[in-house]
Amino acid sequence: MAGAIILIIAMIGIAVAVLMTGAVASAILGESLRRDGIARNEGSELLELED
Repeated sequence: MAGAIILIIAMIGIAVAVLMTGAVASAILGESLRRDGIARNEGSELLELED
């Protein structure tokens, strides 16, 4: 019985870890692409818009 409980907890833990890793990776990628876009368009005639 203890083995089944440990297995269920491990399965839930792995799923949460995968989702959190994806969230962190997408935040890092999004911020780096935003900074790249700002750097590439510096000095252009684009207008700043409110977020």
